[in-house]
Formats: sequence, C-alpha cells, structure tokens
Amino acid sequence: MLDLTLVIPLLNERESLRPLMQQIQNALAKQALTYEVLFIDDGSTDGSINVLQELHAAHPQVKVIQFRRNFGKAAAYTAGFQRARGTYVITMDADLQDDPAEIPNLLDKLEEGYDLVSGWKKKRFDPLGKTLPSKFFNWVTGCVSGIDIHDFNCGLKAYRNEVVKDVRVFGELHRYIPVLAHMEGYRIGEIPVRHHPRQFGVTKYGWGRLFKGFFDLLTVMYIGKYMSRPLHLFGTVGLIFGILGMLINIFIASLWLQTGTIQYRYPLLMLGVFLTVIGVQFVCTGLLADMFTRGPRPNEKFNIRKTLE
Repeated sequence: MLDLTLVIPLLNERESLRPLMQQIQNALAKQALTYEVLFIDDGSTDGSINVLQELHAAHPQVKVIQFRRNFGKAAAYTAGFQRARGTYVITMDADLQDDPAEIPNLLDKLEEGYDLVSGWKKKRFDPLGKTLPSKFFNWVTGCVSGIDIHDFNCGLKAYRNEVVKDVRVFGELHRYIPVLAHMEGYRIGEIPVRHHPRQFGVTKYGWGRLFKGFFDLLTVMYIGKYMSRPLHLFGTVGLIFGILGMLINIFIASLWLQTGTIQYRYPLLMLGVFLTVIGVQFVCTGLLADMFTRGPRPNEKFNIRKTLE
C-alpha cells in the first residue's frame, strides 16, 4: 500500500497541468513518502488528455482516468476514491489555486487524531461572484450541520483511506463530504491554507450553485438523520397536520351538535378536512419511503473512456 494518493479532478485545465505536477514534485521531494497522483479528466474538450498522457509517460506516479463526458465533480471523486491506494488521500483542484506545499501540513494535522482535515482559504483570490456565494454557503452549512469549520467547499482536503472508502458521494454532494463524514462518526479538523489567484481559464462556479447547494444540503441532512427511518420525518409532519385537522373538525362537529348549524364556518371546515387528508398522505409517504430505503443507496454513475495505470 502506498503512503499517499492525490486525487485531482479537472475540466479544461490544460495549461495548469504541467506546472501543477511540478509543484507536487517540489512539495513531496523532501517527504519520505510513496505516492501516486490520480488525475480524473471529467470530459475536458481542450486537449487536457494529451497533456495527461505526456505526464503519465514521464512520471510513473501519474495515473489517469478519462470520462467519456462531463459527469461532475462528485463522480470524479468517486472514481478516484475507488482506486486510491494510499494510506492517506489528498484532494485538490487542478487550477493552481490550491497549493501542494500545504500537503505536509494537512498530513501533520491528520496525525493529531483527525480522520478528515479540510483546508480553509482564509485569504482568497477569487471574484466576488465566487467568494460571496461561498461565504453564504459556508455559513448556512455550518448552522445546519453543527460542524465548526469555515470552508466546506475547499478542494484541498486530507483523508484517511477508510473515510473515502466509507463515505459515498453522488449527485453534487462532494461539497458536503465533511458533513457526510461527520455523520458517520469521523473526526473533522481544519487548517488555514494558502490560496492563489487563478492563472488560466475561468471559474466554473458562481451564484447559480447556491440553489443547488441548498437542496443538496437538505438531501445530506435527510440522508444523515432519516435515511434509515424516513417515517420518523414524514410521520411527524403528518401527525402535526392530522392533529390540527382533527381539532378543527371536532370544533365544527361540536358547533353542529350544539346549535344544529356550523354558523357559516365552511372555510374552517374545509381547512380541517384538508389538514387531515394531508396528514394521512404524509404518513403514507413515510411508510412508502421506509419500504424503498430498505434497498441499496444510490451510487454515482460515470462512464470511463480510458485509464492510464
């Protein structure tokens, strides 16, 4: 087994790949570590695969997975995690904004007893269209998850191998890996890391991902708390609606018994019936969800065109 695996997803980062590999070699030159660098080409169209083939031929540590099309970062992580042979696993972006010189610091933090250490880009060199959504995203995620770290979405992270084998990532849940790991009982740490301005290409993120991120956060919290017992969630909501509806219906029934009329409170009657029906539907939904979750959890799907081992 190797000491370290670097998992590096990329999409149209041709200009960055050679200097990135040089930085990685410089960072690990003085470290007594055996390592592999696993590049996952997530459907690049700019000729990135040609550069990766050159790096593979020149450096025995370089391994390459090429997807047939763009499947997303979660799929790239999944493919990399499945093949990671290192005792420790480092993820980083391929755009040269993450600094490979931080790798020894991340590994030292793991040795303090943590299972996952996330980088914190304390001083960022990104446009406001990227930093403001990120700050809002991190604030909301911290409040909802209860994990006290500043930068959930930093690509520079260090893991023990058992974490990447245990935590399954699908959809766009890669940004919530610390939350998923925390829910499985792993210890999460954080250290400040250097961040560099983008040298080539353009950022692929912005305000648009906030909406996806919000729904992904709901998915993560559901998976963590209710995946094995969805009836607890849907049943509770259904019970609340059902009780409210029954109380309203009892009030209407008492009026009719006492006065022979409901005193024109037809809207209230309709509300009571509506809440009761909604409550029953929520409970039934919880029962159906309980049945479906007895099957296997979803895995990220991807189609590999080529691998270079």
